[in-house]
Amino acid sequence: MTYCVGLLLDQGMVLIADTRTNAGLDNVSTYRKLTIIEKPGERVLALAAAGNLSMSQSVVGLLEEGIEDAETGTIQKLEDAGSLFQAVQLVGRAVRQVRSIHEPGLKEAGLSFDVSFLFGGQIAGEPMRLFMVYAAGNFIECGQDAPFLQIGEHKYGKPILDRAVGYDSDLYDALKIGLISMDSTMRSNLGVGLPIDIAVIRRDALEAELVHRIEAGETYFHDLRERWSAALRAAHMAIPRPPYGQKR
Repeated sequence: MTYCVGLLLDQGMVLIADTRTNAGLDNVSTYRKLTIIEKPGERVLALAAAGNLSMSQSVVGLLEEGIEDAETGTIQKLEDAGSLFQAVQLVGRAVRQVRSIHEPGLKEAGLSFDVSFLFGGQIAGEPMRLFMVYAAGNFIECGQDAPFLQIGEHKYGKPILDRAVGYDSDLYDALKIGLISMDSTMRSNLGVGLPIDIAVIRRDALEAELVHRIEAGETYFHDLRERWSAALRAAHMAIPRPPYGQKR
C-alpha cells in the first residue's frame, strides 16, 4: 500500500508520495515512487506510482527506455513527447504493455494487476496539467473545481484536502496541507510511512523548484504532526458538547 497526492494550483503543482512497501508485517522496505523528468526551460514532468511495486517499476522502466511506435518503428520517450496529452497517452501505453505481459502470470498466482499513477507537469507553450492513470491505461484529468488527485490509500487524507485546499491556495500552504493529509493517512494505516518524497513545480518555470525527501526525525515534519494533533484537540474541546440525552 502507498499514498500519493498531487495538487494542481494557480501557482503550480505539488506532488507528495510515501516510500513504504510491504509484503507482510515482517517485510517492510523503502522504495522511491516519485520520478521527475526535466529538461530545464523546455519541460518538467512528474510521475508518482501506487499499487504492485514490481508492476509499477516495470512501467517506469519501460518509459525510461522508451516505447517503440508500431507504425514508424521510432522509440518514444516522455522527454520527447510533443504535448502533455501525448505524454500521458504514452504512460497509458506503457501500463497496457506491462499488463499484457504479466497479467496471465498474475492470474495464475491469484493476483490482480494493480497499479495507478499520477502524472503531470508542463511543457513549454502549454498549460500545466495533472492526470491520474488507471490500471487499464485510461486516465482522467484534474480540474479547478477539485484541484487534487490521489492514488493508493486515499480515504484518510481526503477530508483535509476537501476542506482546506483550493485552486487559489498558496503553493507552499498547499504543500503543508498535503503533508497533513499524508500524516493523517500514516496515523491510520501502517502500510504508509516515511520517508516522504515531495516535489514543487511553479507554473511556467519549466523546472522543479523543490525536490526533497522527508526522513524520519526531520524537525519540521515532526513539528507539523504535533501541532496538527494539538490543533484538533483544541478544536474539538472548543465545540460545545451535544445536548442529546443531557440532564437539564
